[in-house]
Amino acid sequence: MIGGKSMAFYRSQVLVCGGTGCTSSDSNKILEKFKEEVKKHDIEKEVEIVRTGCFGLCELGPVVIVYPEGAFYSRVKVEDVEEIVAEHLVKGRVVTRLLYKESIDEGRIKSLNEIDFYKKQYRVALRNCGVIDPENIDEYIAFDGYKALAKVLTTMTPQEVIEEVKKSGLRGRGGGGFPTGLKWELTAKSQADQKYVICNADEGDPGAFMDRSILEGDPHSVLEAMAIAGYAIGANQGYIYVRAEYPIAVQRLEVAIKQAREYGLLGKNIFGTGFDFDIELRLGAGAFVCGEETALMNSIEGKRGMPNPKPPFPAQSGLWGKPTLINNVETFANIPVIILKGAEWFASIGTEKSKGTKVFALGGKITNTGLVEVPMGITLREVIYEIGGGIPNGKKFKAVQTGGPSGGCIPAEHLDTPIDFDTLTALGSMMGSGGMIVMDEDTCMVDVARFYLEFTVDESCGKCTPCREGTKRLLEILEKICEGKGTEEDLQRLESLAYTIKSASLCGLGQTAPNPVLSTLKYFRHEYEAHVKEKRCPAGVCKALLQYKILQDKCKGCGICAKNCPANAISGKVKEPFVIDKNKCIKCGVCIEKCPFKAIVRG
Repeated sequence: MIGGKSMAFYRSQVLVCGGTGCTSSDSNKILEKFKEEVKKHDIEKEVEIVRTGCFGLCELGPVVIVYPEGAFYSRVKVEDVEEIVAEHLVKGRVVTRLLYKESIDEGRIKSLNEIDFYKKQYRVALRNCGVIDPENIDEYIAFDGYKALAKVLTTMTPQEVIEEVKKSGLRGRGGGGFPTGLKWELTAKSQADQKYVICNADEGDPGAFMDRSILEGDPHSVLEAMAIAGYAIGANQGYIYVRAEYPIAVQRLEVAIKQAREYGLLGKNIFGTGFDFDIELRLGAGAFVCGEETALMNSIEGKRGMPNPKPPFPAQSGLWGKPTLINNVETFANIPVIILKGAEWFASIGTEKSKGTKVFALGGKITNTGLVEVPMGITLREVIYEIGGGIPNGKKFKAVQTGGPSGGCIPAEHLDTPIDFDTLTALGSMMGSGGMIVMDEDTCMVDVARFYLEFTVDESCGKCTPCREGTKRLLEILEKICEGKGTEEDLQRLESLAYTIKSASLCGLGQTAPNPVLSTLKYFRHEYEAHVKEKRCPAGVCKALLQYKILQDKCKGCGICAKNCPANAISGKVKEPFVIDKNKCIKCGVCIEKCPFKAIVRG
C-alpha cells in the first residue's frame, strides 16, 4: 500500500486523501499544513507528503495514513497535524487518540487488509486509489502503469487483445452488463475510415460516486485502457464524457492527459509502433439521460442529449455516424490488469456468469459509508454487515436499493443473495453502475418510490411519450398515496402503468424507470395498502398521514412540550398528562425532540 517509487529515498510517507469527500472537509488544508510542519522541523528530505485518491472509508474522512507503520488516522483536523508531525514523524510515537479505533489491536497497528472494512474487499479497479499520487505519472508507471499498453502494442495483435478480454468474462460495469469483449469485437468488425472510443463518465445516479473516485484516484488507468481499446478496434481518437460537476476528476484527467502526451503514451507513434491514439475531454451539463450511450453521443456532437432508437448500435454507427466503442470508467479500469495478469486470473474471481469484482458506493443508513470493491458472488449481508458495519443506532435493516433510479429495493429476506448481474435482475433490481443505498426501519418504501420517480420525471429528456407522460402520471399517483388520498384502484393503475412504461419506452432509462415502483409493490405492498386503506404511514414519514400522540402513562406533566410547540397545539396542567390538539398540530416533531421522558410518539 505504499505509493510511488520515491519510497526508497524517504523514511516516512504521509498519504492524505484527496477525494471529493475529504477535500470538502479541508484535506487540502491538512496537506498544506503537513508540508508546513515538515519544513518547520527540517525533515523535508526524510518525509514525503502525497495527495492520493479515495481510501474508500469516507465516513471517517479526512483520512491520513502514515507509512511504514500504516497508522490510519481518521477525521483528522488541521489543528491535529502539528501533533502528528511532532510526535509521530519526529519522535516516532504514533498519536493513538487520532487512530481509527478498529485499526488498533492490543497496541498493535493493523494493516488495512486486517480492518473489517477492507478484509473482504478485492481491489482491482480501485487498485491504485489511495495508493498513488493521481497527478504523478511516474507513480502510476512505478505500479506497472502503461505496461499493458506496451505489451499489446509490441506483442499482441488486435484480435488477440479482443480474445483476451472475451476470455476474461468482463461485463460492462455501467449497468447493462453486456460482455465487453463481444462489444469490442463487434466494433472491430465494422469497416470504416474512422472509429472512436468513448469513456462514459456521466455518473448520474443519486448517491453514486464510483466512477468519480476512480478518475480522481487513478486517471491514467482509464487513459491506458482506452488506448488499448483503440488499438483493438482500430480507432485513433478517444473521448471522455465527464460531468462538469466533477471538478477534481476533470482537473486530474487534464493533468493526466497532458503528462501522457509528454511521455509519448498518447499521440503519434506510441512506443514507436506506428500506432496513433489521442484523447479529449467533453464536459456534460449533468443530464441523467446522457448516461445512455446514444444520448451521450448526441451531446458530444453538440446536439441535445436525447437517445436514438437502436439499431443501429454504436458499434455500427455511432459518433458522427462512425463505429464507436463505449464503455464506462470502471469497465476500462479493469482492462490493464486483465492484460497483465491474464484472462484466466480475472475469470477466476466472481461467479460463473459474473466475473471479476464490482465497485459499490455504499450509502444511506449504514455505519461505514464509503467506496467498496468486492468479488462478484459476495452476499448483500456480507457487504452491509461485515464491510458496511451494519445499521447505526440499533435500527433494523429494511431494504437495500441497488442500481439507482433504474434499480429496485431488495428486502431483508434476500440478504443472503449473491451479488451478480443475473440474481439482482431476478429480484426486480439490477446491478446498475454500483449505487447501494441501505434503508432502515424508519424508511417509508412508498416515499422511496416517490423520491426516485421525482428524480426520473425531472431527468426525462421528453423524447418518448411513455417516459415523458407515463413517469409523470406514476409520480402523481404516488404523491396522492403519500398524501393519504389514494385508493385501491390507484394501486392497480400504478402497477399497470409501470409495466406499460417498462415495455414501451424508447431507451434503457425509461424502460427501467418503473423498477423502484414495481419492486416496492412486490416486496412492500402492505405499506402501500396501509397508506391507502388505513390512511397510515407505518414508518411515520409521510407528513400528511402522521399523528402525534402523548402517551398518558408516560407523561409526567412537565409542560416542556407545550412550551416548545410553535403552534400552541399542546395543552394541560402541570403534573398531569398533556394532550395534543390534532387540528392545530403542524407535525413539526419539536415535541418529540424536547420531551425528556419519550412520552410522545408519532405514527
